[in-house]
Amino acid sequence: MSKLPHISTSIFSIMSQLANEHNAINLSQGFPNFPVDSLLKERAAFWSKQEIHQYLPMAGYPPLLEKIAQLTKDSYQRIIDPNTNIIITAGATEGIFATIQALVMPNEEVIILDPSYDCYETPILLCNAIPKRINLNDDFTPNWELIGNTVNSKTRMIIINNPHNPTGTTWKEHDFIALEKLTESNPNLIILSDEVYEYITFENKHQSINQREKLKEKSIAISSFGKSFHITGWKIGYIVAAEDLMKEIKKVHQFLVFSVNSIAQYAINDYLDSAKIHELGWFYQQKRDFFRSLLKETKFELLPCEGSYFQIANYSKITNENDLEFAKKLVTQFGVATIPLSPFYADHKQTNCLRFCFAKEEETLVSATEKLLKL
Repeated sequence: MSKLPHISTSIFSIMSQLANEHNAINLSQGFPNFPVDSLLKERAAFWSKQEIHQYLPMAGYPPLLEKIAQLTKDSYQRIIDPNTNIIITAGATEGIFATIQALVMPNEEVIILDPSYDCYETPILLCNAIPKRINLNDDFTPNWELIGNTVNSKTRMIIINNPHNPTGTTWKEHDFIALEKLTESNPNLIILSDEVYEYITFENKHQSINQREKLKEKSIAISSFGKSFHITGWKIGYIVAAEDLMKEIKKVHQFLVFSVNSIAQYAINDYLDSAKIHELGWFYQQKRDFFRSLLKETKFELLPCEGSYFQIANYSKITNENDLEFAKKLVTQFGVATIPLSPFYADHKQTNCLRFCFAKEEETLVSATEKLLKL
């Protein structure tokens, strides 16, 4: 008997395996293929030779917690206590899992906005709670009327993702105002805000839950050093939350991993002294614009990309196949791996769209586009 009978191999694993089997260019999984900053690698190499290989405090390396508090103040003007409002996690996924396990009770409901990242639903089910999955509008903005009609006395949490994976959309001021009204009329409702791409936004600066006075005391913000510093394999992120919420999250975290990789924490602590994290959006905007200029020569229709390192493209002018079939054909016949959107929906909604990751070297993007021009 399975506790998760409907959970199978993730679409990311499927497409990456197909890419390997067919020697395809992998624009599916969201990881960069360019070098990590040499200074960060040097700091990791330095600390690996020091005697810092034992457990760190459960919540994280204290100097790193202090720097995260300063980063949060600099980025969002929110003043937090390093000792009570922050915890270092084994990647954003562990932070999301620990938060849901800590704060959601059996038979409570959690709202997920589809298309949604696939790590949200599982911890809800393992709590014996009820995921309520609501489709975003066709332009991938929140449908506040539908969300409001779904929230009830059993609704414990709403999960928001901004900037959004897989679509690259970002929340606007009116979305936060709508969320504030929702929480005012539903005082039991808390917010899990997945902001792992917070420093990867383009024309418009990221708006964080950390900036909302009416929301921050009932919110949990998830961040990722893996995304911000191109070190996804390090699996290190952090949570910012109000003290009463953080106390409960720490209870779960200590029995999941207790503490996170010491070398990574020491290295990142050093790196934050010189990291130009606020230039990250500009760095990725160059890649976005370059990739979009290439794709404009293909038959794909490009949707807006406001943040993250993903570009959504509609393929309706190429074929009427469903997105999973078309994505597999791209790998096997044309040598480019992408991600279809339907697996991000509970109802497997067909949008005729694929997600491309442009966090790649320019030559990789050029080579992929040359293959796509053959469609």
